[in-house]
Amino acid sequence: MHRVAVLAVPAVKPFDLSMPSTLLGAAELDGRPGYEVTVCTATPGTVAASGGIEVVIRHDLQAVEAADTVIVPSTASRHDAEPAALEALRAAAAAGKRVASICSGAFVLAQAGLLDGRAATTHWALAEELQHAFPLVRVDADRLFAEDGPIVTGAGSAAGIDLCLHLISRDYGAAVANAAARAAVVTPVRHGGQAQFVQTPLPVRTDSSLDAARIWALQHLDRAISLQDLAGQAKVSVRTLTRRFTTETGVTPFQWLLQQRLLRARELLETTDLTVDNVARRSGLGSGESLRQHLNRQIGMTPAAYRDAFTHRPGGKTRQ
Repeated sequence: MHRVAVLAVPAVKPFDLSMPSTLLGAAELDGRPGYEVTVCTATPGTVAASGGIEVVIRHDLQAVEAADTVIVPSTASRHDAEPAALEALRAAAAAGKRVASICSGAFVLAQAGLLDGRAATTHWALAEELQHAFPLVRVDADRLFAEDGPIVTGAGSAAGIDLCLHLISRDYGAAVANAAARAAVVTPVRHGGQAQFVQTPLPVRTDSSLDAARIWALQHLDRAISLQDLAGQAKVSVRTLTRRFTTETGVTPFQWLLQQRLLRARELLETTDLTVDNVARRSGLGSGESLRQHLNRQIGMTPAAYRDAFTHRPGGKTRQ
């Protein structure tokens, strides 16, 4: 079981603090939990949180030492995190552990020196402050999350959901991540490069007239889909479709379709014995070579390597 330490740096944001337990706790393999999540802090006891709330945290920094992954949620201590917490993070990184942050938690990673020379993100409203305070960090405000080696940083609070699902996908594959998303009733896995600042974040279902087009597209990913097809399903012009689609999702219709096709292909690779060419056809990517190119570009793996890494075997055995 993958061990995760959620390191609370006061004053914490309760929503972000509970997010890893909620999302990672929903990840299961053959009915068994995929993660053991422990919330910890430098000084256990009653910890200050935002919104006039206090939380009781019983575990100390030994949880960080025992973890495989450490996640730092949002905090008000953007420039004065506890020295013991910073030292624990440095030790975790030096030991080769994966370290992640949600929203302003990126400031804590930066204080520990873990973001120097790396690409990172945070909430778009804090990006300029992060860049000014830590000039060695390559801040990219136009991302839901950024992964640079073993360091993963997430944007605003809701993007922490995307970050957690990304970690599950990295550890156990897209099928497990999407199952966790369904269990938590949140949007399925979104690509980290998707813009974080959009007028309407896209849930599973919205009140938008474009819902019908998106749902129809997901039901017909095995065929060629044009802008005219989507516009017809939404009963709007192509120009209106393109403008509103980008406003609502942060990506163009074709970018969104490619994301969904790759997600479908990954699930088919994990859950079926279909050939690579058949997986490509059923996901609308055309040929096996096209699938290889897109998958390698997205996650740096061939279809064969991906299938070998993320195919879960009966009896709890998983090839990874």
